[in-house]
Amino acid sequence: MTWCSRRSLIRGAALAPLAVTAMDSLPRQAERYFASHGTHDHRTVAYDLRLTYDPAAATLDGRAHIRAVAERTLRQVHLDLAGLSVRDARVDGASVRPRRTGRKLVLPAPRPIGAGTPFTLEIGYGGRPGPVRTPFGLIGWDRTGDPHDGTLVAAQPLGAPSWFPCNDRPDDKAEFTFRVTVPRGHQALANGTLLEHSSTGTTECWTYHHPGPMAPYLAALYTGRFTHRTWRARDTATGRLVTGRDAYPARLSRQAEYDLARQPEMFETFTGWFGAYPFETYGAVVVDADLDEPVENQTASVFGRNHIDGGRTSETLVAHELVHQWFGNSVSLQDWRDIWLNEGFATYGEWLWSEHIGEDSADTIARAAWHTLAREQDGLRIADPGPDRMFDDRVYTRGACTLHALRLAAGDERFFAMLRGWHHAHHGRSADTAAFVAHAGRSMPATVEPLLYAWLYDERLPPLPPAMP
Repeated sequence: MTWCSRRSLIRGAALAPLAVTAMDSLPRQAERYFASHGTHDHRTVAYDLRLTYDPAAATLDGRAHIRAVAERTLRQVHLDLAGLSVRDARVDGASVRPRRTGRKLVLPAPRPIGAGTPFTLEIGYGGRPGPVRTPFGLIGWDRTGDPHDGTLVAAQPLGAPSWFPCNDRPDDKAEFTFRVTVPRGHQALANGTLLEHSSTGTTECWTYHHPGPMAPYLAALYTGRFTHRTWRARDTATGRLVTGRDAYPARLSRQAEYDLARQPEMFETFTGWFGAYPFETYGAVVVDADLDEPVENQTASVFGRNHIDGGRTSETLVAHELVHQWFGNSVSLQDWRDIWLNEGFATYGEWLWSEHIGEDSADTIARAAWHTLAREQDGLRIADPGPDRMFDDRVYTRGACTLHALRLAAGDERFFAMLRGWHHAHHGRSADTAAFVAHAGRSMPATVEPLLYAWLYDERLPPLPPAMP
């Protein structure tokens, strides 16, 4: 199988009007990209997902326990769920009759839920999960090509409802627990740390917990048979040791061990540049499927077998997904229009890693990328590219060039201090482009704000500042 690339190159989408001086901290519903996904009526506190997967029948039986808080008075609760049937539902312990409207699951409240009031949901659901159709192709739950009927989840940006009911907004972050039952001899991998593993005569149950907070699209589940490698790295910002665990098909063990071997060095280097690692663990999962792009699922990035060749051909992508744990996962998007804050940062992390290991410098890569960008005929405002072009390659490369321009304008000491300060200020929360521009303006010379506006909002490509001596 081959996954559809997330870096869509659709041309001709209308550009949203420039608005950089008075951005709302919370987009209104009509302004959000993909406004039909998620709701601002409530915020989620925790998901507890109890799942049984039968690979022979490709069926999933689930029960979702959700804790949330009303943001306004609610008479019904809206969730996102695609392609799966709902058997039963409860709101605050009372049985209710759910109804479906497209990919929306609507649960009537037995009594109004006041603004600021916590409430609980319990949904029994199941069926044959599969990827959902999105503007970027089929995304979400899918089966792998291995002989043991494995599965994977790569849900960015709209695929989370393919396997559990959720408030599918990138800024609605919550704690997650996964209790996954699979046939004996199979494994289940999910975000966070393994709390418990038990076996019966025919099944095995794997329980993971991740305090997060985590957006629904970053939640992951992989099932099948894997070989594991454990590694440790020191967080240079705090001195603590963090344990990492990689998983891959046994037949790819030699290649995967070599290709992923420098993750501890990456970890220690990145904690020096970006600040303390934000989570309790990390690992790379290699699935027996071809993926156009790896995906940075929180604490458990996923790579395809095509990214593993024993020659570190895709090592920049290994660096890219690790950088996302700071920028994209810990500091999350307020809305998908701000995607450059994820992808520009992670792409610049690739360039920094190349510089660190003595290959091409970030400046060399940035100037080559600039010349490629300059040949494009149509402009793109990367801070508001439009929903059709949020995975355009230019969002990645011009975003990275934006950061390099900042580095050249301010010098390394101020630049890396600014990056660490950005993560420290927004760790565990969501942020937007306006917040980043304001942060950079406080942290660096006054000239950086007009520089940022040009790079982020002008269709015309600005020049890069002169290289550092």
